[in-house]
Amino acid sequence: MGQASTTIPVYDLKGKVVENFQLDKEVFDGRVNKTLLYEAKKMYEANARRGTASTKTRGEISGGGVKPWRQKGTGRARVGSSRNPLWRHGGVVFGPHPRDYSYSMPKKAIKKALISSLNARLSEEMIKSVVKMETVEAKTKEFKSILNALKLDGKVLVVVETLSDNVKRSSRNIKGVSLKEGRNINARDVLLNEFLLIEKEALEKLVERLK
Repeated sequence: MGQASTTIPVYDLKGKVVENFQLDKEVFDGRVNKTLLYEAKKMYEANARRGTASTKTRGEISGGGVKPWRQKGTGRARVGSSRNPLWRHGGVVFGPHPRDYSYSMPKKAIKKALISSLNARLSEEMIKSVVKMETVEAKTKEFKSILNALKLDGKVLVVVETLSDNVKRSSRNIKGVSLKEGRNINARDVLLNEFLLIEKEALEKLVERLK
């Protein structure tokens, strides 16, 4: 992986560069820990699992209390219950039961995973910063015009410092666009999107948090 750029341009909402943002080398050092990224992604996905899948064993199904036929003399195989797993409507062998799939990683590892994900997107030139995300009205076409001006097409994670109602409503009907406040993003959010569009203020706060 090549060395990350030391600055990125900051755009206005019409796609014009208004300044350059100096990246902190302590955070944006160009290093990407792929193993850590994999572990973090796996943890976030495991924590999102509901774990409610459930099946009944032979002991949990109603009925089956009477022996279908006597033990000997019928010529048929012996059987003790009509709810045994070999029979229709019987119990399930080794089926799923409600469980908690969640687990945690050390805070330092989670922090480093987010840094690695940001470095990966930066090296691919997939991070763009804007002065501030705002729309005059809560209309989809306004938000689309911003994306078109910044030449963003595909899956875009929009990171803002404070989520406004107008921005939330104008972006919610656009396919591939997800919206989050800077304090809530994680490595999985960054990896699942092709582009990261982040407000300058949100980027400054994020860098301070990651140092």
